[in-house]
Amino acid sequence: YGVYYRLYRGREFAFTYVIFNVITFSLCVLLRKVPMELGFALGLFAVFGILRYRTEEIRMRDLTYLFIVIGIGILNAVANKKVSLVELVTVNVVIVGITALIELPAAARRQGSTPMLYDNLTLLRPDQHSALLADLANRTGLEVVRVQVHKIDLLRDAAEITVFYRGPKV
Repeated sequence: YGVYYRLYRGREFAFTYVIFNVITFSLCVLLRKVPMELGFALGLFAVFGILRYRTEEIRMRDLTYLFIVIGIGILNAVANKKVSLVELVTVNVVIVGITALIELPAAARRQGSTPMLYDNLTLLRPDQHSALLADLANRTGLEVVRVQVHKIDLLRDAAEITVFYRGPKV
């Protein structure tokens, strides 16, 4: 996670890689203790691999959660007398705990953005930055953290901007 994120800044893929790793490791540890056909075990992994290519409409993060749900279900289903209840609960808690450790801080920092046509060009000057943020927060009701100006049209006295804010996407 740390190496990939530092190099590529792809939080969504980094999250997916960590979770796939945890689930795969957990499956392997528990499947090692359960007597089953190798073909069945490989078939389970093949299903997970195919999921990504068959589901174009599902976001990477949603697909990862789908993988978590399926993986936990399989882990709990294949448990037998060779896998103690303590081991099973521990693996479930580790999977959910790692997911929470990665997701919850990210959700707290999550930002949304929305494009706007802004009509008060005087506040776009660099010395008016705090007044611009306050005006946008007052008009939109959002906790505005930054603004990106794309185009200024002096004839229409308007600017195309993108407003970045904390909280869920609008």
